[in-house]
Amino acid sequence: MTAQSLTTALAAHEPPRGFVLWLSIAQLISWGTLFYTFSLLLSHFERDLALSRVDASLAFSLALLCEGLLAFLIGRLIDAGKARWVMCAGSLLAGIAFFGMSLVQTQWQLYLAWIAAGVAMSATLYAPAFAILIRRYPENFRRAIITLTFLGGLASTVFIPLTALLIAQLGWRGALLVLAALHLLVCLPIHAHWLRNEPAARAHSHADPRSLRDFTREFPFWGLASFFVLFAGITSAMGTHMVPMLSERNLPAAWVIAIPASIGVLQVIGRFVLYITEKHIDVHAANRWIPATLPAAIFILALGFASPLAALLFALLYGLANGMITIVKATAMAQYVSRERAASLNGLIGLPTAIVRALAPSALALMWTWSGNYRFGLGVLSLAGVVAVAVFWLAQRNAMRANEVSQQGDSDLT
Repeated sequence: MTAQSLTTALAAHEPPRGFVLWLSIAQLISWGTLFYTFSLLLSHFERDLALSRVDASLAFSLALLCEGLLAFLIGRLIDAGKARWVMCAGSLLAGIAFFGMSLVQTQWQLYLAWIAAGVAMSATLYAPAFAILIRRYPENFRRAIITLTFLGGLASTVFIPLTALLIAQLGWRGALLVLAALHLLVCLPIHAHWLRNEPAARAHSHADPRSLRDFTREFPFWGLASFFVLFAGITSAMGTHMVPMLSERNLPAAWVIAIPASIGVLQVIGRFVLYITEKHIDVHAANRWIPATLPAAIFILALGFASPLAALLFALLYGLANGMITIVKATAMAQYVSRERAASLNGLIGLPTAIVRALAPSALALMWTWSGNYRFGLGVLSLAGVVAVAVFWLAQRNAMRANEVSQQGDSDLT
């Protein structure tokens, strides 16, 4: 594709052919390597570096913390028209991080490698990719985001068995070299080629004159921020404890493994349902009711039924909800607060989200210790989900009413 055809597509607010597909491939690799392979490497770090489980696990916690710390800066850079630079630098750093990780001999070297990987996460995962689509295609970003998440949702399904095979064939150090090569030889060229001709900052014809601080003084921002942070904590706790939760139901061992493994596929199915129905349903009604499915799923598990049917119903609702809520979270700030400053506003939530995501699994473990089972903790999580949904509804209603008043004022002036 020539630069002229790419510019023409941008002007028409339509992604050029292949743009979302190639960006999705980069997302598949970035999520699969940076996020999902750590659990496979953990035992090797413990054995070969003589680390405890806690010391080795801290490496990934440091990566997540760095991702959260840099979220606002990355958002500001993307809003300023630096998306190509950001994602190319992220892919380059990811490759360097994995190469360095293959050589580590000490604990501090492992931490340094995963800190670099955390910086790469902040520049290559969903948040910057979503922000790019919102800025480039303001009339079609929701559909483009749904498409982007199809392959991203399969990252665990593809890369967990692939990385396990690489480790078995090449050893963990050799496997890390392959992961490094994927970033340098696949992701970096994708970002360098497809992110050319970045639109200038605040290039939209209907630019909102308000400052970033103005938006943070209004309830829609804080309502959405609370929703994002609460849901991040819920999904973090659930993901960490799902296997023992299901084991507590006395389900067959195969079911205990198969149900969590099905979540990734169900997420993609949920996004596909949104893709084929979004032009036929009210997007605001969908945004309102999709998040409610998550606390409903958790509540089913909290009831404590030791039944495969109940577990299947939980998996179905939880998987579909996770897949569709990703789209709601990706688009809500642009729809209800500010499209032009969505990357910066989402970035402001990065650090509290990272902190809650890190603390939630331990909090759920403490509740399990206190009560002797997961039912109390699941009840707390489902209640937190209800609160998050209620706050989201209020933020959405507030924003839509403000928009109606603004449009009425514009109509009166004309």
